[in-house]
Amino acid sequence: MQYVLSVAKSIGERLNEYRIVIDKSTVPVGTADKVSMAIAEELEKRGVSHEFDVVSNPEFLKEGDAIGDFMKPDRIVVGTDNPRTAELLKSLYAPFNRNHDRMIVMDVRSAELTKYAANAMLATKISFMNELANIAERVGADIESVRQGIGSDSRIGYSFIYPGAGYGGSCFPKDVQALGRTAVQAGYDAELLEAVENVNLRQKSVLFEKIGKHYGGDLRGKTFAIWGLSFKPNTDDMREAPSRVLMEALWDAGARVQAYDPQAMEETGRIYGSREGLALCESAEDALQNADALVVVTEWKSFRSPDFDEIKQELKSPVIFDGRNLYDPLFIEQYGFTYYGIGRGCSIYND
Repeated sequence: MQYVLSVAKSIGERLNEYRIVIDKSTVPVGTADKVSMAIAEELEKRGVSHEFDVVSNPEFLKEGDAIGDFMKPDRIVVGTDNPRTAELLKSLYAPFNRNHDRMIVMDVRSAELTKYAANAMLATKISFMNELANIAERVGADIESVRQGIGSDSRIGYSFIYPGAGYGGSCFPKDVQALGRTAVQAGYDAELLEAVENVNLRQKSVLFEKIGKHYGGDLRGKTFAIWGLSFKPNTDDMREAPSRVLMEALWDAGARVQAYDPQAMEETGRIYGSREGLALCESAEDALQNADALVVVTEWKSFRSPDFDEIKQELKSPVIFDGRNLYDPLFIEQYGFTYYGIGRGCSIYND
């Protein structure tokens, strides 16, 4: 064991020499080749001969549902040029591969690129829908109707075509950027990837833009109830979260925030501490008290069917900014609310 650890340490030092930085989800194309080279050089240095293979086996685990994804994978991607190694991996994954063969074997570099390509494709779908939502709002269309219209096309489908306040987390932003850098290093200008990133950055400011326009640009002294802080439901992860962009913009404009999230309260406190203008509330209802408006940022299930009579009673004015299109505008307006969704309902562009 001590020998193995010694070899691993030496290989790690060599990878640093190759300027490879690897975390749990980022493995640049060509990493396996450099790892293989580092191992071979270390074994040669020690005068040892061992047969080995370096395999690319990217994970496709959704945050908040990683165990389910691991136990019942959509696909198992294995990158190797050695048939014997591929068979070993098939045996390893056999307990998770019984219903039908989910294993896809390819060359190492293709497997490494597949991980980036999958996340970049999903991010592209999100940014494209957000772009369509912004167009729909300006021309008087309802993006939810458009979503159903295009989602019914089997070539498109319904997954990842929900417009909103932008994507965040540890994977999509980083992988889109990393794939763009890989393209540049290979001498190719990946314009679409750059556009996906730019659209997403802009989309994170859409809620603040709507809020500012509604209040005539004067937010000083206003208080906003924010429902949802994590970048997605079922996690406390706030990395690249749209809520952070919104809250920081509100603070800069002189407004206060009363925030609630089912899981991310501790993480919010860790990031922002006990700062002026931020009140972390015990419940969604507490966040509403004496707030000027409600802003929904994360689509937690517990936010989907609230008591609208209570919301109206607690808010100073009946205004909802829905960053995830959880509510039907016509239904909400029956309660006397002014409603702003993403690409639907009341618009700041054609009032």
